[in-house]
Amino acid sequence: MNKEIKRTERFENLGLIQPLLKAIKEKKYIEPTPIQIKAIPLVLRRNDVLGCAQTGTGKTAAFAIPILQHLYHERQGKSNSRKIRSLIITPTRELAIQIAESFTLYGKFTGIKNTVIFGGVKQKAQTDALRQGVDVLVATPGRLLDLMDQGFIRLKDVEYFVLDEADRMLDMGFIHDIRKIIAKLPVKRQSLFFSATMPKNIVELSRKILRNPTKIEVSPEAPTVEIIQQYLYYTNKSSKTKLLFHILQNPKIVHVLLFSRTKHGCDRIVRNLKKQKIKAAAIHGDKTQNNRQKALAQFKAGEIRVLVATDIAARGIDINKLKYVVNYDIPNIAETYVHRIGRTGRAGEEGSAISICEPEENAYIREIEKLIRQKIEIVKENPFPQTEKPMTTNEKKEWEKEKQQRKQEFFAAKKKREDRSKSFRKKR
Repeated sequence: MNKEIKRTERFENLGLIQPLLKAIKEKKYIEPTPIQIKAIPLVLRRNDVLGCAQTGTGKTAAFAIPILQHLYHERQGKSNSRKIRSLIITPTRELAIQIAESFTLYGKFTGIKNTVIFGGVKQKAQTDALRQGVDVLVATPGRLLDLMDQGFIRLKDVEYFVLDEADRMLDMGFIHDIRKIIAKLPVKRQSLFFSATMPKNIVELSRKILRNPTKIEVSPEAPTVEIIQQYLYYTNKSSKTKLLFHILQNPKIVHVLLFSRTKHGCDRIVRNLKKQKIKAAAIHGDKTQNNRQKALAQFKAGEIRVLVATDIAARGIDINKLKYVVNYDIPNIAETYVHRIGRTGRAGEEGSAISICEPEENAYIREIEKLIRQKIEIVKENPFPQTEKPMTTNEKKEWEKEKQQRKQEFFAAKKKREDRSKSFRKKR
């Protein structure tokens, strides 16, 4: 799909106002991405939009920029009182924070105020910001419903509604929350709906939200695997840590997002890296929200070299110009590999993905290569090559323990989401 659009468009040609163009120019963005070229004019014309696109395609700017333009025009000549006129719902705290940062960045010269609310932290700072008045509210479903129940938020003035990462939202058990939120929105509004995939339940949900939408589709899978340089090390389980240290000896690799299969695996990798005097931090479900935000902020600021994450914790992480992703553990779901490496090579930037594969993961590599329709380049200069010898008894026990741990984490997280959803239904 992306290949159909030649990146010759410029933001100046999309009908944007000077305050927005000034902010865009300040960030040195020149050419809009394919989804921005498609979506911005549609949103400016007040069309409802059904967008099929993943993170990393420039999707946030595709809805934030035109919404800011609408709000800017509507505020001209009006009083300083602010009501929530745009609501953006997203599944994770990290993604919510980054969307709010984008609104702040693009709206720098517009006077439009935004705030972000999410669970896992005390609500006072969030409710204080709401009392002062905001034009744009970015929220995760649980905290939004909670503050609505407490009377801090009313949605009767919302004119622009965005449901982002819809398929992920449903996977995380938020369907009942989403329905409650939609029921509180004004019927007359402009709605934008984005999802990476369009299974039947997502299409049905979009029909309840949108009116005569224009469908746009930008699939990043092919461009991602074409743009990103992918490298594969075959090694043994016992050699993975040594191989990781060897890889990090490359002075060019200064900023790395590393994926581990489990929360315990993340912590173990961080401990090993610190022993080698490599600055590292972990983000996963057992870390507090404040610790996760602190680690992410330090990583973005270049204060730590390696950010180690589980797949769930890394959802929605958007780091500008990140050049290296390392798969310390190969995911057993091929699509997860594409999502992981898509953290680099974003919006056409260069990026590299390095994968470390032990014998029990060889089958996963074959599934990944089948999905991306290409062979991943094998690194031949490997000081710790994979052998065919079977795992030791201790290695087998550790492997089974990790698999069981991951299974327990998955079902625990699922139960937590279901319990939270039941709790909100009782409150309502």
